[in-house]
Amino acid sequence: MELTKKRWIILIASCFINLCIGSIYAWSVFAAPMAAYLSGLTGRTLTPGDLAIVFTICNSVGPITMISGGWINDRFGPKNVILVGGILFGGGMILSGFATSVGFLVFAYGIVLGLGTGMIYGCTISNSIKFFPDKRGLVGGVTTAAYGLSSVIIPPVANAFISNSGVTSAFFIIGSAFLLIICVASFFIEKCPVDFVPTGWTPKAANLGRAVREDKNWKGMLASPIFYVMILLLISGAFAGLMCTSQASPIAQKMVGLSAAAATTVVSILALFNTGGRILAGYISDKIGRINTLAITSLLSVAGLTMLYFSGESSVGTFYIGISMIGLSFGSLMGVFPGFTADQFGAKNNSVNYGIMFIGFALAGYFGPSIMRNVYSADGSYQRAFVIAAICGLTGFVLTFVYKWAIKYQNKGTSNNSKLTV
Repeated sequence: MELTKKRWIILIASCFINLCIGSIYAWSVFAAPMAAYLSGLTGRTLTPGDLAIVFTICNSVGPITMISGGWINDRFGPKNVILVGGILFGGGMILSGFATSVGFLVFAYGIVLGLGTGMIYGCTISNSIKFFPDKRGLVGGVTTAAYGLSSVIIPPVANAFISNSGVTSAFFIIGSAFLLIICVASFFIEKCPVDFVPTGWTPKAANLGRAVREDKNWKGMLASPIFYVMILLLISGAFAGLMCTSQASPIAQKMVGLSAAAATTVVSILALFNTGGRILAGYISDKIGRINTLAITSLLSVAGLTMLYFSGESSVGTFYIGISMIGLSFGSLMGVFPGFTADQFGAKNNSVNYGIMFIGFALAGYFGPSIMRNVYSADGSYQRAFVIAAICGLTGFVLTFVYKWAIKYQNKGTSNNSKLTV
């Protein structure tokens, strides 16, 4: 089959795989029943906040295998990387059902599953982007949207299993299903040939005002000052999203007095807007540019956090609007960044480069939930955490202008160097 047509099958398989690994965003649904289960075993009272470290570590270890898996992917292809990642991911979730302590849960879900997630995520997205140089933003949005869509689908499914069979059985069943789906889908994945060009598409020297830049390896990327602006922008943008996602269910229950079932709906709404934002922003960024899209998402995040700050039991509607805006903003950021990285440093080494860039996501995944937990412990409310996240959002907005200035300065320097060599 011609690769221009076959690439769509590869994209669909990648989306099914990402649909499975995106279930980490449904962690808050597992957190409360797992805290209750472990409390009964250990004899000490545990809260969902005490288990936030599991989600934090899961996000933190991802870049390790994104980078190593990306290096293997660039040389030997993504199929085997995804297969091994699927075994780690599904196996980590199954092992979580055997947890009898927080430490074992950190190992099973936080480390084993987290390493599997990073290994898979980097390959599916980077490989898909290489197959679609004509639709880079849209495909980056679609593949990351599949990742986010999981937390729309999984919360009610997981909640049903937890209610009927218990939280440990839910881990066993869902983990086994994901292990099977990822491993089967991996056989439909192929490595994108170097310099692949879709039939009927002619590469242009400039795409909507963005210059096509040379491929850089990780050393070249780290040598560029623009990389540090971009990773700070990623940290600033992801902070609020990861902070709220990690404890969406407890926030809904404690801030606005929702029941556990209604709070599960909040998780799904957050995930739905997260998913929609990835596709919408990926498409829009192909039209107006990645950095302009990121500037809009930064302001959207601040607006959402402001709504959350002023919400309470008497303003449930305000809470729903705020959490939806956070989901839309966070999804938009994650949908744009894979293509943004490939635009800036080239698609050839994007598996490794985006893995390194993703360290910014891991840092946000550590500090966001940690600050949320510490603020609630100290204040008995989440308001101050929303203020801190809003400051990060405003910082991200400022960084979009720093990026534009840095690009302008870089292009000016490149132009002067070209004149000198003529």
